[in-house]
Amino acid sequence: MDHMIRVSSKQHKLLQYDWRKEFKRLEGAYAPSTLKSYFVDLTVFEEWCVAHALVPFPAEASIVADFLTEQGVTRRASTVRRRIYAISKAHRLLRLPDPTHDEDVNIAFRRIRRSQTARPRQAKGMTEAYRAQFMECQPDNAWGLRSRAMLALGYEILARRSELVALQTNDVTFREDGTARILIRRGKTDPFGHGRTAFTSRQTALLLADWLDWRGEGFDYLFCPIYQGKAVKRSLSDTTVKRLIKGAAKQVGLPLETVEKFSGHSMRVGAAQDLLCAGFDTIAIMRAGGWKSIEVLARYLENAEHNVWERH
Repeated sequence: MDHMIRVSSKQHKLLQYDWRKEFKRLEGAYAPSTLKSYFVDLTVFEEWCVAHALVPFPAEASIVADFLTEQGVTRRASTVRRRIYAISKAHRLLRLPDPTHDEDVNIAFRRIRRSQTARPRQAKGMTEAYRAQFMECQPDNAWGLRSRAMLALGYEILARRSELVALQTNDVTFREDGTARILIRRGKTDPFGHGRTAFTSRQTALLLADWLDWRGEGFDYLFCPIYQGKAVKRSLSDTTVKRLIKGAAKQVGLPLETVEKFSGHSMRVGAAQDLLCAGFDTIAIMRAGGWKSIEVLARYLENAEHNVWERH
């Protein structure tokens, strides 16, 4: 890294731009999870520069390229790509030249992508069979009531974990036929909140009604934390969904290697796989789950397609 401009710690402090202050301008324009990831990415980049006595802002393209190359040794290409976006966003907010458009940065990232030939790991689907087991093992208390409702609803509306915990109480409309209509206002591929509508079965609508009866009125979020047996007026973390699924998988006695394959996306994956096995076409599944990319959905459906062919 002889070609990089080196500065002393004192000079570094003088030259450092306050990107954290500028990032406050993004609040409300991006999802909180995106801002949180960008914050982590920029902190990693800044700390790497400081460790090498380099100026992070404005950064030279060669500095960014070397940073990415080192990151690519231990990080997935998707993480490296996100860090490029974060570095670019910070420079633009600071009204500094964007180094990420330089060809050296492009070459560095392409080299990382080509070196990582392993396919993205796919979460294990929580299909209907698993869902039934996971719901059955829940305790007969308030936590179990909430968990059963979350498992049932998340599966039927093909929800991302972030979508499930973001649901508001007024997003649920109980219908005369005993089912419920759910408005999913905002998702990963719907940043401007156009929303999509999903419907539940009567059984899931009953579970939701039971949960709401216990929780009581005056709550903005559909699902909320429970502390000392009482509902708390705030949202759940999306990690709650992952813990719920993994915990249930462990409780029903699945092997540890199987438990590890489940994630917060398992409800969405499993529901999509079940829809394919039931005869629904790809377009219908994309519409139901709010997918924009056929490539992403295709990875979800691979195991289901294998099962379908085995039956014929």
